[in-house]
Amino acid sequence: MHRGFKGLAAALVLAAGSTSVRADVVTDWNEQWLDTIRAVGGGPCPLARNQAIVFVSMFEAINSINRKAEPYLGYVDVPGPASERAAGAAAAHRALVTLYPARAAIYDAQLAEHLAAVHNVRQRDNGVAVGVAAADAILAARSTDRTDSLPTYVYEDVPGAYRPTPPDFTTPPHAPGFGTTEPWCMQSGDEFRPRGPFGFSRIAQVLRSRKYADQVNEVKSFGARNSTTRTAEQTEIAWFWANDRDGTYKPPGQLGQITTVVAAQQGLSLSEHARLMALVGLALGDAGLVAWDQKYSTDVDLWRPVSAIRNADIDNNPRTTKKGNWLPLLEFSPPFPAYTSGHATFGAAHAAIMRNFFGTDNITFTASTDEPIVQNVQRTFTSFSQAARENGLSRVYLGVHFRCDADQAYASGTLLGNSIYRNFLRPISCPADLNGDNRVNAADSELYVTAYFAGDPVADFDGNGVVNEADYLVFADLYFDGCTPQ
Repeated sequence: MHRGFKGLAAALVLAAGSTSVRADVVTDWNEQWLDTIRAVGGGPCPLARNQAIVFVSMFEAINSINRKAEPYLGYVDVPGPASERAAGAAAAHRALVTLYPARAAIYDAQLAEHLAAVHNVRQRDNGVAVGVAAADAILAARSTDRTDSLPTYVYEDVPGAYRPTPPDFTTPPHAPGFGTTEPWCMQSGDEFRPRGPFGFSRIAQVLRSRKYADQVNEVKSFGARNSTTRTAEQTEIAWFWANDRDGTYKPPGQLGQITTVVAAQQGLSLSEHARLMALVGLALGDAGLVAWDQKYSTDVDLWRPVSAIRNADIDNNPRTTKKGNWLPLLEFSPPFPAYTSGHATFGAAHAAIMRNFFGTDNITFTASTDEPIVQNVQRTFTSFSQAARENGLSRVYLGVHFRCDADQAYASGTLLGNSIYRNFLRPISCPADLNGDNRVNAADSELYVTAYFAGDPVADFDGNGVVNEADYLVFADLYFDGCTPQ
């Protein structure tokens, strides 16, 4: 908006009787979402998918009212003056009730609390209508995304191939078809597929390499349950990022929580917060596809460290030594192939969104964890990439991943996050939007004409200190350009 019209726009908003919206409606529903994850549990991929549904729905609703960014699917019709708070709350409620109907009473209570704070009945009801419509559109778009696909997994009986792990050796592979589900922003799950471990495309090549032996020996030492080389801080790092157990908010929840912490710290508005949470949701939703495509849809379904170390006598690598009773720090290994790391892919995609959104990597923030072993621990980071790198490395200290799983995941997750930020939910620039309603129409033209003929300096659109025909031509060009993505 042109600087001189800020006061005018504010006056117009006040004159319209716009309801004040608390900027924490997104945070409130994120807390509800975290409680949902803790209650329902499950694997990270379906949780990331549902997290995206909730927050993209909220964004679509709020953004349909203020139109400050490109929509994901499209703007929802707004029947009249509408409360953004009511729209966001209704969208989250609709999404969660549909996804988790057994918890409907909990969601109903939270919705009632938010709606009670919107005193203008017309704006409240219009906001609810927008929120419901936005969530219904996202739910319909994802109703055939094939995330419930459960193909039969066929174990390959060769050294290096994924196999069941301790303690019970019976847990079936988790979500073997997830890498083939409908992407949120990619063309297909293999769009950002990382190279094979150490650049190899065959398991036998991986196992014979010196780098493989070095990394087996690294996790054997640092990731062992009774390790004498892992430091106290490394053990803390291992547990801090874990959140593997049901009852925690899992990796997608932890990254969403970090997002709301930074959003509050940076003073984001409601619309900015909604857009950021939606971008993070899209990135985490597709990060699951990137990791699970590599895990299951290539020729390298790499075994977990516990299998590699206990079966080192058959890996055809003289630099490794079998230790048949070796156990990782974590009491179980997540039931899917090691390469690449889901944690690290999620973390890298999240960091890429955060860097792009704030225009810098160097923001200091303090994060927490749900992992019961270190539940009261907080860690402070000076950049998003520092946190993401530590997230990936934590899996080595936990004994469930090789370093290459984290390194390649960081690369592919970063590419994914950068691509999503460049191409989706882009902010819209409206220089000719003089009344601040994020639309360019006759009302803006009338404001400009009045200012122009009054010789008001706010009509000086070419900034040369004189109001003349040149300014009118600049305004006309901007007017016909309308609103465009930045």
